[in-house]
Formats: sequence, structure tokens, C-alpha cells
Amino acid sequence: MKAFLWEKYGPPETLRLAEVEKPAPDAGEVLVKVLAVSVNAADWHSMRGKPLFSRATLGLVRPKHRILGVDVAGQVEAVGGGVTQFKPGDEVYANLLAHGYGGFAEYVSVPVHVMSLKPATLSFEEAAAVPMAGVTALRGLRHHGEIRPGQKVLINGASGGVGTFAVQIAKSYGPEMTGVTSTRNMDLVRSLGAHHVVDYTRTDFVRSGRRYDLIFDTVGNLSVRDLRRALAEGGKAAVTGYTSLGEAIGVPLRGGKDIVRVSVHVVATKDLELLSDLIEAGKVRPVIDRRYPFGEIPAAIAYVEQGHARGKVVVGVA
Repeated sequence: MKAFLWEKYGPPETLRLAEVEKPAPDAGEVLVKVLAVSVNAADWHSMRGKPLFSRATLGLVRPKHRILGVDVAGQVEAVGGGVTQFKPGDEVYANLLAHGYGGFAEYVSVPVHVMSLKPATLSFEEAAAVPMAGVTALRGLRHHGEIRPGQKVLINGASGGVGTFAVQIAKSYGPEMTGVTSTRNMDLVRSLGAHHVVDYTRTDFVRSGRRYDLIFDTVGNLSVRDLRRALAEGGKAAVTGYTSLGEAIGVPLRGGKDIVRVSVHVVATKDLELLSDLIEAGKVRPVIDRRYPFGEIPAAIAYVEQGHARGKVVVGVA
């Protein structure tokens, strides 16, 4: 099969397209013929080995995994021992972040507990956009933020990959919702369901005087002090992403119980199934910024690394 090999840390052009042996599924896994993948910030962070402390798990000198890519959508080709819930031909989607990556290839073995049947209403490219960003949004709002009707909710980074899912998921719970984005993306955020949109290039919502019951920071550029300033009494904040080492460790060190960092490594079938329900009910749909062919995965990663994608960037593999 063809795959992009990740052999050293560096820029996107260091990835090398090559022929490699097709994997075989172990017990509890299925072999998926990959028909689409999406590109996440985690891809370029891993590819460059940044921040440096991440190399403790990625590989100190060189990457210990050969193939990057975490979000996949495709068809089941074969099943491993003990697998009864999937069969060849099933259309599925999955996230491989905590299971060795491997998505930037024509085939990948996937543990069954991080995958689900693909929503029938989505194309493979649309489905590949969902797992990591959608589950991160779901966990930030539901598991960590305990979202409920009547709250005042703010989503920072509302036009990004996680943010576009978060706005739609939050809308389904019925709060009063505010989205923070740049000038060019304000109409997009309104169209997704935000009641109020703040242009961060003109207004600092932290110092606006408004307070929120739940803040979901999908950018990770707010300090714990700023988050506390904008939270109402008894409010909670969930944070994902970071723009500096200080921000990456600040929340775990100083956030306490009310300001927490969302784990992007936790993706379970039940979360994907809940997202599928929201998608098939017409309440959530992935926002696609750009589509690339398989041979241009390095260019897709380079675009995501710029940090200005509106929604998700996807790659067709077939």
C-alpha cells in the first residue's frame, strides 16, 4: 500500500510517500481501507516534535511511529479475532491519536473501541472531519463543562476545527451562546447558531464586563487569570490547544477543579455514536475549509499549521 512515512522531525515536506506492507488486524481490531482522512493541529505538532516535552512519548531522537494521521473514514476490509460488531464492507470512522497514528495511508488497523459506523448522511471526507475535533468539542462542553439549558456559554476560537463543532453541539443544548472569532469569520459563526459574535480583533471579551457560566477555549491562548475574570460565580472553563508552553501547563497547575484541560486522547465509540446521532438528526455537520488529494497531504498539513483554517481540512484517499 501507499503511505506517507514519518521518519524524522521537521516541516511537512520531510514526509515521504512510499510503498509499505499492508497491515493485518490483531485481535480486537479491524483493517480499514482508508477513503478519507482529516488533518489536525496534532499532526503538525507531532511532525515537528513540538513542544519538545512531547518527544518523551513521540520518540526522543526520531518518531517511534512510522505513519502520522489520526482521523480516518473508510470501509472495513477484514476483522481480527473476537470482533463481532463490525463486518467487511461496513462504512466506519475512527480516531487513532492514542493508538499509534497510521491514518496517512491506504489501509490501517483500528481498535474497535475507537471507531463507529459512519453517519449515512455524510460523505467519507465529511466523516473524516468529525472524530478528533467533534469528540474534543463534545467532551469540552458535556463532560468537562456540564453544559445545560439556560447557561451563558462562550466559545473562543468558534470558527476553527473544534470550534465549529462546539458551536453546533452547544446550540443543541439550548444555552445563550457567544462565539469569539476574527472579522472574516463572524458570519460563519452566526450561521452555525451563535446568538452573539465577538470580533477578537476589536473587542477583548475578558474585559467586556460580561460573565459566562461556561467558557470553552479551543485556542488555548487565555491565561487562567483571564478565564477566571470572565467566569460567572460557579462557572466552569474547559481548555484545549495551546500557543505556548506556559499556557500548556498553566491550566493543570493553576486551574483547580473549575478550569480544566480537555484530553484529546480520549476517543470512545460511545462519543462517536452520540455525534452520529446529532449529525443524523441534522443538528451538527462538519464545516470543510479545503479538500486535498492524497498526494498533497504535506501541503494540507502546511495549510493547517498556518492556523487560519475555517473548520476542517480533509484529504480524499481513494
